[in-house]
Amino acid sequence: MNEILQVHHGEQLLAIIVTARFQQPGIHFVTSNELSQQLAYMNYPAGKSIPPHVHNSVAREVFFTQETLFIKKGKLRVDFYNAQQQYLESRVLAAGDVILLVQGGHGFEVLEPLEMIEVKQGPYAGDMDKTRFVPNLPAQLNIR
Repeated sequence: MNEILQVHHGEQLLAIIVTARFQQPGIHFVTSNELSQQLAYMNYPAGKSIPPHVHNSVAREVFFTQETLFIKKGKLRVDFYNAQQQYLESRVLAAGDVILLVQGGHGFEVLEPLEMIEVKQGPYAGDMDKTRFVPNLPAQLNIR
């Protein structure tokens, strides 16, 4: 089973999932330079040194919020929708999994008591930041 999954709708990248099983030495970037959020996995031995540094002020233009969820505990079903708010498919995430939600719509169902951390561009713009809609889930979900 693949340990880094890409969820697509046609040519559109909806999400990138790094499963808890993924393990590779060093640094592994899972995003391309075209995304406004960068996601990397790092695995270093004791004694590895990362030189001290500061981040420079660099102007960036961001048009859409991309959010990353880190599942600490429990299970979460992620339902994916296209831009027209039509249901596409679902994925189940468990403790240790990480998902970067790139584009399209999404909703969530907590399947087991859940602890997760969310990281996204800020500040949160309230109602201007998202359009909520009533899900049109089919009787039989397409869970992959």
